[in-house]
Amino acid sequence: MAKQNKEFVSEITPQSEDFSRWYIDVIKKADLMDYAPVRGCIVFKPEGYELWEACQRELDRRFKATGHRNAYFPLLIPESFFHKEKEHVEGFNPELPWVTEAGGEKLEERLAIRPTSETVIGHMYSQWIQSYRDLPVLINQWANVIRWEKRTLPFLRTSEFLWQEGHTAHATEEEAREETMRILDLYTDFVETELAIPVYRGQKSPSEKFAGAVDTYSIEAMMKDGKAVQAGTSHYMGQNFAQAFDIKFLDRDNQLKFAYTTSWGVSTRLLGALIMVHGDDRGLALPPRVAPTQVMIIPIGPQKERERVVKHAKDLRQRLLAANVRVRMDAREDLSPGWKFNEYEMRGIPVRLEVGPRDMDNGQVILVRRDTGEKVPVPTDNLLSALPQLLDEIQSNMYQQAKAFQDANSHIAETLPELVQVIRDQRGFVLAGWCGDDACEQTVKTESGATSRNIPFNPPQTMATCVCCGKPASHTVWFARAY
Repeated sequence: MAKQNKEFVSEITPQSEDFSRWYIDVIKKADLMDYAPVRGCIVFKPEGYELWEACQRELDRRFKATGHRNAYFPLLIPESFFHKEKEHVEGFNPELPWVTEAGGEKLEERLAIRPTSETVIGHMYSQWIQSYRDLPVLINQWANVIRWEKRTLPFLRTSEFLWQEGHTAHATEEEAREETMRILDLYTDFVETELAIPVYRGQKSPSEKFAGAVDTYSIEAMMKDGKAVQAGTSHYMGQNFAQAFDIKFLDRDNQLKFAYTTSWGVSTRLLGALIMVHGDDRGLALPPRVAPTQVMIIPIGPQKERERVVKHAKDLRQRLLAANVRVRMDAREDLSPGWKFNEYEMRGIPVRLEVGPRDMDNGQVILVRRDTGEKVPVPTDNLLSALPQLLDEIQSNMYQQAKAFQDANSHIAETLPELVQVIRDQRGFVLAGWCGDDACEQTVKTESGATSRNIPFNPPQTMATCVCCGKPASHTVWFARAY
């Protein structure tokens, strides 16, 4: 088996040799996507899209539980809308694709293909909101957006990507800020609980905040090469967009006031993070809670026993389906059990269920864990109770493994040379002090290639001096190279 396994994974570049190549090898070998004919765009194949559907399902449930409702807004946005909020248009203008002709005629006004929807939603909110009785407005949109990226990487950074974007309007600053943090907490719970990815929560520096926001908050995840992925953001917009788009309401005191708004989103880059956090040299490793297939049943044994074993395997599959386990079975005769073992291990399926004539005679099945490779014999009569427990154990173990990696690769630096050395010679995040001066933040980026990820709410240590200039630190910041 060791020889078969070595031969199989020879098509996947080891992480230690070339992490970027490993990533491409895995997503292609696992059949998650293919390249589209348009630069920077990908096709989500069923294996990849089902992962996104799992994210949608769990996020949507959380959104609706907190009072949000789904709506849909147009893909095309008039150019004039972008000029109403100066900082916003400056932030997105380099990435905007434009529609200038339609029906063989030149348009009177250019239309941007949606990079985000604050402008068009702001326009609509100005029509819908008249009184304090109309507030709060809590709307989420599942959509695609276009940002013409110069450097692309499947899932993590593509010219077109899928996401959700929430947009809310409130009567007071306090309510809007509470909403901003509520969503950040929601994202944290989803990413850590469902994706088994630990994150650092905090506020973005002014230079890294969302264009047009007053404050931006993020959750930052560490990949196995030590780089950061911004796994989700929540923005407090203040009254910036309300003033730009005239979102006014008559308050209880009979005064006309501008609303306070928020926006927040996560995208299909979460799939890239999922792959990079949990994958290994054998391929994908998917947390059970979002794995499209949680269990793969593989009948084994000699041809003379095949009919009996396959019938038993089909019965097991039906029992698991009835228990709401996402299960499939591979009973193909033209492929060896060893090939199937390697194939589904590479695809990251959390549990492989092996059953053969000897197992049937012993009244058991063999469960094989993807995370540890451990083989667990389970009495067939206990399968429906043992399997959910095993899936929970795998989910928890995958989080703990990722958390241990995050902890082991989170460093502290008191001076710029220390920070540069860690970023250059090691992998991971570096905690350092920052005086708050944009020039010092830029110097760190220039010297090390690392950007400020966020100002954590609960840093493991509070830094006293700025890593760059040595002056008293106003903030303690996570720095890292990022995707």
